Amino acid sequence: MAYVIGVDVGGTFTDAVLDDDAGTVIAAKSPSTPPDYSRGVLDVLELLADQLGTSLQEMLAETHHIAHGTTSSLNALVMRNVPPVGFLTTKGHRDSIFIMNVEGRYLGRAPHELQNVLGQAKDHGLVPKRHALEVTERIDRDGNVVVALDEDEARAAIRSLIADGVAAIAVSLLWSFRNDVHEQRLRELIADEDPDLFVALSSEVSPRIREFARHATTIMSTQIGPGLRDYLGALESSLRGNGLTGPLLVMQSNGGAVAAAEAPASAISTVGSVLTGGVVGSAALGRQLGHRNIISTDVGGTTFLAGLIVDGEPVRDTTTVINHHPINVPTLRVDAIGSGGGAIAWLDSGGNLRIGPRSAQAVPGPACYGGGGTEPTNTDANLVLGILTERGLIGGRKPLSLELARQAIDTQIAKPLGLTVEEAAAAIYAVQNAQTGDLLRKTVVEAGHDPRGFVLYAFGGAGPAHCAGYAAEVGVGEVVVPLGPVASAFSAFGLASSDIVLAAELSDPTVVPFDPARAEHNFAVLEQRVRDGLERQGVRFETVELHREVDMRYAMQLAEVTTPVANGPLDIAAIEDAATAFEARYAELYGKDAGFREAGIQAITFRVRGVGVLPFSPELPLVPGATGPAEPAATRPVCLDTRRGYVDTPVYDYRELRAGHVLTGPAIVEVPTTTVVVPGGTTGTVDGLGSLTIRPDRREDPVGSA
Repeated sequence: MAYVIGVDVGGTFTDAVLDDDAGTVIAAKSPSTPPDYSRGVLDVLELLADQLGTSLQEMLAETHHIAHGTTSSLNALVMRNVPPVGFLTTKGHRDSIFIMNVEGRYLGRAPHELQNVLGQAKDHGLVPKRHALEVTERIDRDGNVVVALDEDEARAAIRSLIADGVAAIAVSLLWSFRNDVHEQRLRELIADEDPDLFVALSSEVSPRIREFARHATTIMSTQIGPGLRDYLGALESSLRGNGLTGPLLVMQSNGGAVAAAEAPASAISTVGSVLTGGVVGSAALGRQLGHRNIISTDVGGTTFLAGLIVDGEPVRDTTTVINHHPINVPTLRVDAIGSGGGAIAWLDSGGNLRIGPRSAQAVPGPACYGGGGTEPTNTDANLVLGILTERGLIGGRKPLSLELARQAIDTQIAKPLGLTVEEAAAAIYAVQNAQTGDLLRKTVVEAGHDPRGFVLYAFGGAGPAHCAGYAAEVGVGEVVVPLGPVASAFSAFGLASSDIVLAAELSDPTVVPFDPARAEHNFAVLEQRVRDGLERQGVRFETVELHREVDMRYAMQLAEVTTPVANGPLDIAAIEDAATAFEARYAELYGKDAGFREAGIQAITFRVRGVGVLPFSPELPLVPGATGPAEPAATRPVCLDTRRGYVDTPVYDYRELRAGHVLTGPAIVEVPTTTVVVPGGTTGTVDGLGSLTIRPDRREDPVGSA
């Protein structure tokens, strides 16, 4: 027997999914344990072992690999909880990270903030000026050494940074992506002074044109690299001590995993690891269900996440924004807001009800947890509305207090607004659905797609309770809630479904039609780099897939569009095909006839994405078919519509449902790790994999309906 385990460490809960080569799929959920999240990982692995009826040591000894996703890197950057780092760059170019190419004033800001132009400030610098030092050297745009590195000056700068107590040093020199000789030499000089000091080079972390984004990416990777190295090192050591013989893999933003030992060197690539797990899982389930266009939504304890799958493939991006800085990270596109189950409800200065982005997280947790939290959250509102029961979460291991939930809502929302507690709870529920619906419009419509052509997948601890509401906000008519053995641990299922994915890129600006030999050389270098990286992962692949792409733009524009390129050998016809594909995608994004071919097309960055396909591809098992109508386990008053108030609503135990059962809303489905709401006017149908599909009621009366 060989197991594959996916572990998703969130701010509130840690989820795990295990599957084997015999079709077994089990899941577990446990509270996260900040600041030492590794304890929560071991806790949830113990729960998996208990379900198998074996010990943790015996289970790990039979484990092929563990795929791990963590929010620690992203949280550290967002909250600026990072150690002091040094920055070395070419003389005369230090201030680019403080000028911020103007972008620092607007990147990552909400539209209402941008309306106040004079109110924007650049008070979010990456490093203090005393830690940003210059060295004499110069490489030109063709990669020629114009000025040799002044090693004596460099040593003095390095010693100054070390004496000032930096935990790591980021090195990002001008045009180093064309020739990294000076960056490599600086790493050697740093090692001479302190062999244990963490060092990141821009030529390895972000070999792209545009110095500000490259500098920012390298600095942020350096800020989280030491912490990630220490965390993964301690976790892997603990897992080895408990019998793990297979590799520990870490999920990356690009939707694939990488060996834990390799992850710190490109730490910035892990910032979206947990965010992408659900998208990967949705793509895997979509292949089983035959869905090609999917909106993937994950509502956990802290965040609401939304990603897209179009024609069977996750939508990708080449950059992201963190703390108003552009970050060069190939990633699955995932939009996020702080609107999870633990998101705090509050009133702004105008008396308007807001939800999030602050979260009660695992500690102290929502008021109803009884852990000291006093601010009302989505979870508290759902408890008051009857969606949740005091029996609680995680199969009853997390009992809830209705009294504490009512008290928090009454004090901070109901009385200030002149509402009853029940009316305030219903308002929280409605606002949550409306603002998550707004994010879905941004995710789908702004990407050039019609939501009505998509199926929405909903998972996470809080997603199934709200999905029908936010799907209706954007006009999606079919919602799939993946239940069965994975339920709210679906992101962990995505981690277990992931392959090894590495990307290598290189900026080499040129004009279309460009020299095929030049492009072929770039791709050959990148493909070899990817193959070498895959060989270092310590796992056996069934196949290795290489995908070529180029970021293109119209001349005199900044908007680059990633365009696939056919595998070689390249010729002029293949290059012209890529240019045509660029124009088609540009039109989708920016509107028909928005392009201007006469301006010329430029190829900016060449990229190769390598996928090492692992021998395991977990699939959800089939569930037994229904032999009669579904019978509710109980009824209880639930308020899903303020116009109707509390209605005696049938409550179904998911463990008693079978394929083919149809539930007429309003209804509640209780799963040990989540709760599904089937609103009035909709029906929920259990499919062959145990998922519940919610659709608008067509007034039909199918056989087996409840």
